[in-house]
Amino acid sequence: MPLDVRWPMPPAGRPSAIWNVASHVVMPTVGSLSKMFAELCSYFRYHNVDRILAAVEKRPSDVPLITASNHHSCLDDPIIWSMLPMRILLRNEKMRWSLAAHDICYTRELHSNFFALGQCIPVVRGDGVYQRGMNYCVELLNLGKWVHIYPEGRVNTNPKEFLRLKWGVGRLISDSRDCPIVIPFWHIGMDKLLPNIEPYRPHVGQVVTLNVGLPIDFSQMKLEMEAAKADDLTKRKAFTDVIQTHFATLREETEALHELHLRNRRKAK
Repeated sequence: MPLDVRWPMPPAGRPSAIWNVASHVVMPTVGSLSKMFAELCSYFRYHNVDRILAAVEKRPSDVPLITASNHHSCLDDPIIWSMLPMRILLRNEKMRWSLAAHDICYTRELHSNFFALGQCIPVVRGDGVYQRGMNYCVELLNLGKWVHIYPEGRVNTNPKEFLRLKWGVGRLISDSRDCPIVIPFWHIGMDKLLPNIEPYRPHVGQVVTLNVGLPIDFSQMKLEMEAAKADDLTKRKAFTDVIQTHFATLREETEALHELHLRNRRKAK
């Protein structure tokens, strides 16, 4: 299924000067406004953000980073990145590249260019793990970049449901030249901040809890699967299953933390 617009992304690692300047306007502006909204209009509670900060700021320049999270609202990106300090939000080279749905963000040329400048990569649901957007992510990872993915593959409009993850995240891990640092995290409350029903308007005063998990080291697993000459499908499934297990643990932890924050918020009123 082709995009309805022209492919909007620059060559990986080689954007034009004009694209680079425009992106350095869009990214810090959106990041700053998102952080302002999260801090002034909502009650965000972040846990273990230092785990992401350490990976973003201290990993060697050639080591790729993958973050993966649940997806409960169309506002998840960019608001979840309000957890990052301004010293990162203002520096494009430190920020994530994120996959975005083609049928939401890439329906018109203007929208397409805006999201591309925001380092969002179009992905077409149903086109599989070898589509152009996924290939682009692998290219970025091979340059040591940070890629964020929502492995549920869609906005989960029923947060009580625990979706089976798509294998795209497994492909990113499998096909990265150097084993990436992989950090999962879970958030609760974004569907209250922007409900998935019309009218689609943000609500202020909502409690949102975001909990970052421990980095997952896939290096030994990759070596073992390569030694066993595992096929691509087997590798993708195995890596994705590990993340699914981490998601299950993170979900339980975050639900408990969120209930605590809700009780504290009710007491404070």
